Amino acid sequence: MNDATGQLVDAVVVGAGLGGIYQLHRLLKDGLTCRAFETADEVGGVWYWNRYPGARVDSHFPFYQYWFAKELWEEAEWSERFPAQPEIERYLNRVVEKYDLRRHISFSNRVTSADFEEDRGTWLVRTDKGEVVRSRFLIFNTGGLSEPTVPSFPGHQTFAGRSCHTSRWPKEGVELGGERVGVFGTGATGIQVVQTIASRVARLTVFQRTPQYAIAIRNTGIFPEDLRSMRLSFDDLRERVQRSRGGFVYDDVAPPKFDDLESGQRDQRLEALWNEGNLRLWGESFADASVNAEAAAYVSDFVRKKIRSRIVDPRVADKLIPTDYYFGSRRVPLENGYYETFNRENAELVDLRHEPVLSMDRTGIITAARRYDLDVIIYATGFDAGVGAISKIDIRGVGGASLRSLWEESVRTTVGMQVHGFPNLFMTMAPFAPAAALCNVPVCVDQQCNWIADTIGFVRRKGLKSIQPSAATEAAWMEHHESVSEPTLIGQNRNSWYRRKGPDGADRELLAYLGGIPAYREACDRMRSSDYQGFELAS
Repeated sequence: MNDATGQLVDAVVVGAGLGGIYQLHRLLKDGLTCRAFETADEVGGVWYWNRYPGARVDSHFPFYQYWFAKELWEEAEWSERFPAQPEIERYLNRVVEKYDLRRHISFSNRVTSADFEEDRGTWLVRTDKGEVVRSRFLIFNTGGLSEPTVPSFPGHQTFAGRSCHTSRWPKEGVELGGERVGVFGTGATGIQVVQTIASRVARLTVFQRTPQYAIAIRNTGIFPEDLRSMRLSFDDLRERVQRSRGGFVYDDVAPPKFDDLESGQRDQRLEALWNEGNLRLWGESFADASVNAEAAAYVSDFVRKKIRSRIVDPRVADKLIPTDYYFGSRRVPLENGYYETFNRENAELVDLRHEPVLSMDRTGIITAARRYDLDVIIYATGFDAGVGAISKIDIRGVGGASLRSLWEESVRTTVGMQVHGFPNLFMTMAPFAPAAALCNVPVCVDQQCNWIADTIGFVRRKGLKSIQPSAATEAAWMEHHESVSEPTLIGQNRNSWYRRKGPDGADRELLAYLGGIPAYREACDRMRSSDYQGFELAS
């Protein structure tokens, strides 16, 4: 229906990526009227925007796909153990077509503001196209890693060549053959770019701030027998993956503690996990590797030796191998020939810790040591993690309180899905829930979208006007988050996007919940089974 200020619907979903697609489907299935808004001109979220050379997922087959419908597993035709961006984008489009979701999504239409109307118990949502929609429930499925950050070096606006951020890569691509290319950033994305383009560019200069522990990927083709096994295993895997710590199922044997093994047994275990060529070494080396510095140091030394064995020049190896943080205390990437890239004559590594950028001009980069003339600059410099996409929108809750201003002072949520003072507003992959890099995203998205839909269903069944966590409930969740997350080695590593930085560079909140998926699920389930005790329910 419509009124004088625009369309009235039950729910507005912001974002049409992996989370937004399922959230929209689930709410429609529950009988709600919905509108979804997407900034891009198609669905896909990160798999729409991140089409840079070498883009692929680091969750291994068969775990990176939707878990809400067995029929999707029956129909899926994956071709690689670690699917590349085009295959995942096609998969998401097939899901949208299968469930006839596209007609509910408004593309190239960015939500700019949302105001809570206390008298009505509704949200007034506005977009950059001038649309105004009023909804009872507002759900942000905008992703934890979606708002890019680009370093603003002095003179960067004068560069006359081509500049691209990896998360805004043009659909038509960028011609790199025969060009002098500079890449800023050597995290998971930067590694994929560097190893992919090295053989086609004339000169590759990689500007590294922080060296990485990366695991050699074992990417193989998927054959008909693999797909048959996948389809037969759906029910079993779905039950087991929900109890897993990171959203993957390996086997039913819990990893041993570090002190339970002798040195030779430790090496044998690490070698076997390394040879799997996936993220298991990060999550299951030893049961206490995330909190035991001795265990973490042992794994770190093992990985350093693996890296060093692949680099010809010892001086380059010294730059590429981390020494000031533990393996696993930052996001662990997968790689395929990344380290060998620096054995090439056309590749050069610039260590920004010892050779910082001073400025840019029309033709390139000037560092403290020399200048680098470039034709193309690629920024693989990450995101305003956790909060960026949501904070970009002017969201006003009870009393006109600004969520952006609140989070500038102190980021707070309840289970990463609601915020006190913002009734009927929900979010996924937000701060203080298992972060994108600490949980296989489809598993986390499945659980969060279902919790949100169930909570909305509770409000509707009970004839309530709105729901929000009380200040006490929010404080209790934050206290729990800090108690389980801060003591970990990730919590102790201050140089990571898991920890938010203030405008002055000071350490702020640790955004990633590190208690594991089972503990997180249990907390969410307790809230639901108690009929949301500790939440403010307005009639």
